[in-house]
Amino acid sequence: MTPKVQTAKLPSAAATTKVDPRVRVRFRAPFALRCGALLIDYILLALIMVFSTMIARLMGGGARMAGGTAEKVGILIMLIVAVLDLVVMAGLTGRTVGKWTTGLRIERTDGRLPGIGRAVVRHVLGYPLSLLPFGLGFLIVAVNPSGRALHDLIAGTMVVRRTAGTIVAPVRKPRPQGA
Repeated sequence: MTPKVQTAKLPSAAATTKVDPRVRVRFRAPFALRCGALLIDYILLALIMVFSTMIARLMGGGARMAGGTAEKVGILIMLIVAVLDLVVMAGLTGRTVGKWTTGLRIERTDGRLPGIGRAVVRHVLGYPLSLLPFGLGFLIVAVNPSGRALHDLIAGTMVVRRTAGTIVAPVRKPRPQGA
């Protein structure tokens, strides 16, 4: 007789994988907060253009500068701040100044930061396209179940409320077999 060899049973994959009780919850940004953040960004840019133009005129001796140079300086400074706010900050941190003040954040659909490339697509290409048909690209947010506007759909991003982090799900007790 040959001896019986028993092989050890490996536990199934379901038994070895642990379920992570931490869940990352993303709350979509309300339309009013998104409008408020956009308004804050544009007010900031308008104020920078006005003040930089005034400063350029004052530094020019109070008289009107030849060829509208003060306005050109104001527009140049505003464009630099716009690129820093809408592209660099939005790409690296997911927040513009307006989104930071309203507690919103731009994310990719998978939850990662958008990156500078997506921020360029979102703000430089997507915003004008959202404005073209009478601003309907922005109003899509109100009827879209995912809360994404046209520029979000183009760039593969979404705007969410900033959360403190992960939420720990409550531990469920197993049900008794007979109940």
